[in-house]
Amino acid sequence: MTFAVIANPEKYSVKDPFIQLLQWSDDHGVQILFNADLQELYSGQQHAAAQPVANEKKAIDQADIIIALGGDGTMLYTARLMKNIQKPILGINSGRLGFMAYTQKENLEQAMQFLIEDNYRIDKRYLLEAEDDDGHIYHALNEFLFAKKDSTSMVNVQAEYDDMFINNYWSDGLIVASPTGSTAYNLSSDGPIVMPDSNVMVLTPINPHTLTTRPLVLSSNKALKVRVEQQDHEVLFSYDGQIKQIDSYPFEVKIKRSNFTVDLIELPTQNYFDTLRRKLMWGMDSRNGS
Repeated sequence: MTFAVIANPEKYSVKDPFIQLLQWSDDHGVQILFNADLQELYSGQQHAAAQPVANEKKAIDQADIIIALGGDGTMLYTARLMKNIQKPILGINSGRLGFMAYTQKENLEQAMQFLIEDNYRIDKRYLLEAEDDDGHIYHALNEFLFAKKDSTSMVNVQAEYDDMFINNYWSDGLIVASPTGSTAYNLSSDGPIVMPDSNVMVLTPINPHTLTTRPLVLSSNKALKVRVEQQDHEVLFSYDGQIKQIDSYPFEVKIKRSNFTVDLIELPTQNYFDTLRRKLMWGMDSRNGS
């Protein structure tokens, strides 16, 4: 069995779990493909399992399973690389929160054993798709964001759903999140948590001027139109943290569910609610640490 590892070598937190993965793979006769840049993480060591290649695309093409080692940022980057490739992805969290990187680095060896035994489920996550007036298409696994840049002023963003006007939002920004992205920026902006397999998207204003302006959960099978007019200050549009410069106004995109999906691996010891309880510390009494 062959695995491809996607990781950021500049993040020190990936070094120890990457070396542990190579050592485990040496003992179990599997190959680990990775961008040659990661060789610096085990400099001076010899690993039979290590197969450096020219770039991450080659590693992915030759692998059976993809391992994203890092945090949710690495998972989003891996999803962008694999937009047209249906191969399962295991997220190993070597960072902090990590809602998509289910597996903690402490459980790495157990996770690898499950993989070689083919003992896992596929958690299929869909992307959102935004198309602008010029026909450019942007994809997001987490969210699209319309936000102010370097300004204390609010932005004004108009939203329309299925040809019905929703609102003219005066706020610090507007989030359009997928179910996967409901536990990201949406959550920190008081948006709802949505089950990953729900066919919806969440429209969440950031610090709205009117307190009664609340998040909306909309079917993702119909188009949400978001429009930004010329304003006194610059407005940013981003998709999973990738910024698109708005060159002319009005700027308008139509957002709906994409046909692209990514296949996340869920191990027998994992489920979505366990992840929520652990990451958000539900039911934990901070007074006694239980």
